[in-house]
Amino acid sequence: MAEVIVKKDESFESALRRFKKKIEQEGILKEVKERKYYTKPRERKKSRR
Repeated sequence: MAEVIVKKDESFESALRRFKKKIEQEGILKEVKERKYYTKPRERKKSRR
């Protein structure tokens, strides 16, 4: 689970930027996009080639 601790006198925008960067590094965003729609195992194998 991604977690970002907001530093003292840090703007919301910069904390959000750090959070998005952390999510991207952990691959959570990619996994969410993959799970948005169900794909059959056979279709997943085809798309990986």
